Amino acid sequence: MGTLTDFATVGPAYTAHSRTARGRLRHDLVARRLLAELPPDPVRILDAGCGDGEMTLRLAAAGHHVTAADPSADMLARTARRLIARPELDQRVRLLKAGIDELPADGSHFDVVCCHGVLMYLADTPGPYARLAALVGSGGLLSVLTKNRSAIGFREALRGDYPAAHHLIELGADTSIGNLGLATRGDTADELDRLAAEHGLTPLSWQGIRVFTDHHDDWNPAPDTYAQALETEWAASTRDPYRQLGRLVHTLARRGPAGATP
Repeated sequence: MGTLTDFATVGPAYTAHSRTARGRLRHDLVARRLLAELPPDPVRILDAGCGDGEMTLRLAAAGHHVTAADPSADMLARTARRLIARPELDQRVRLLKAGIDELPADGSHFDVVCCHGVLMYLADTPGPYARLAALVGSGGLLSVLTKNRSAIGFREALRGDYPAAHHLIELGADTSIGNLGLATRGDTADELDRLAAEHGLTPLSWQGIRVFTDHHDDWNPAPDTYAQALETEWAASTRDPYRQLGRLVHTLARRGPAGATP
């Protein structure tokens, strides 16, 4: 399976994007849904492809114990620097330099496995998905956020780049240029749910992320406008037909308890 090993080359751009209103919206929507599925008591979480630690820190701040894994030493260093500013979280976070195909294969399992914004940069999905699913323990949850292939061309059209949008739509493209200037590959919710079922997981309702706001390049809304946009995006994220046009797709799937019949 393909492994992304040089994400550090766009690390500063990724961090800058995460701090924008559009980037923050993604994290707010995904974290809100994910935390709603977690118990109040601490659980063990693997954040595979943690990047600069945004979701890791959010989950640790909620009281959970997080293994933050990334193949890039630079991205792990960014996470470590952010942890210095949050010393109360230090004992809840473990850093691990590893790509998806380098994660522990020693029978270790986690209550939650997250892989957000990674699969779109890899050559395919089935192999990495199988590796992630194998790390989900009994009763555990798998959370995958990746590019929505069903919506490729929608951003370009909303930006007014009709030739690019027309080309992508007519082609039925599975790849387009992402925020960081890299070609990124998309998956559909149906495909991801099918993979979940193949690996013994039960799919939950999926989210479409950034339906109405994805095309804004320099979006700097006032706090009340951002709050209204967030609630509107939240309402649309689990409702058809809106969620089908989200730039990103967030699927969740749960493994039954030990001994349960699939």
